[in-house]
Amino acid sequence: MKCLVVGYGSIGKRHADILQELEHIVHVVSRRNVHNFPRYKTIPEALGTSEFDYVVICNETVKHYDSFVLLTEIGYCGKKLIEKPLFHKIPEFLDLDISSTYVAYQLRFHSVILKMLQLINSKRLHTVHVYVGQYLPDWRPGTEYSKSYSASRDNGGGVLRDLSHDLDYVTWFAGRWKRVAAIGGKVSDLSIDSDDVFSLLLETERCSLITVQMNYLDRLPRREITINLDDGTLKGDLINNTLEINGKLSRIDVERNKPYRDMHQAVLTDDLKYPCSFREGIEIVKLIECAEAAAKNRKWVYR
Repeated sequence: MKCLVVGYGSIGKRHADILQELEHIVHVVSRRNVHNFPRYKTIPEALGTSEFDYVVICNETVKHYDSFVLLTEIGYCGKKLIEKPLFHKIPEFLDLDISSTYVAYQLRFHSVILKMLQLINSKRLHTVHVYVGQYLPDWRPGTEYSKSYSASRDNGGGVLRDLSHDLDYVTWFAGRWKRVAAIGGKVSDLSIDSDDVFSLLLETERCSLITVQMNYLDRLPRREITINLDDGTLKGDLINNTLEINGKLSRIDVERNKPYRDMHQAVLTDDLKYPCSFREGIEIVKLIECAEAAAKNRKWVYR
């Protein structure tokens, strides 16, 4: 298929390289000079020059909505994948065609997550505890962290949005959220104006107690999920690719780009069991905004 990747930062380059590995034809929209792929400066220039089957929007979070609207106005009707989070805030107006539009929460395709999903099946979830943290200056080697979109609240940065993968898969496991309490903000000396730490307490349709802790501060990267069930405890480690079931540890082989490849393949072949839909992506943006309101007002926020 012919694919257009909008934005060529670190994640845009990754999407472009993976799609090329999958033997698709890849073009790029970017202000930067791009040597590996045909490049356009704007979306209208790209779509005015060629027809595309698939568009991946992965510019700065704050630009996702405008890029999505522009595609619609131009009349593009093909498949669309928008990097997480879907938008930096809920738009005031959204009377747009959202068909064939998905959100790039590729951790849904991580082998540890899929194994945990299989194990919980329809079982009752007593508690779910998620912890994710990584030191922001170490995220993108060779890039000044203070100039990244992660460092800027106005560009859609901050842990609630950057690490929203974990909000997505926990509500995918445990059902739609019913209420949220939260505390968080900027607590460190990092040269950023976005939030660097947040803790959420959630009740969902399937679980009455969920905690999610996320930060830009851990010098030892962590991404872990622990689930307590009637018949035991599951602990998944998405950094070390391990799954522990009632104390028995097993290692699961996860090649670094496999979740991305599987996500693209699923969207492009209409295998829609696992990809995050547009409506599910909007629910995560709502949860983010409600968590911010809960932290600001020091109150539970109900859906």
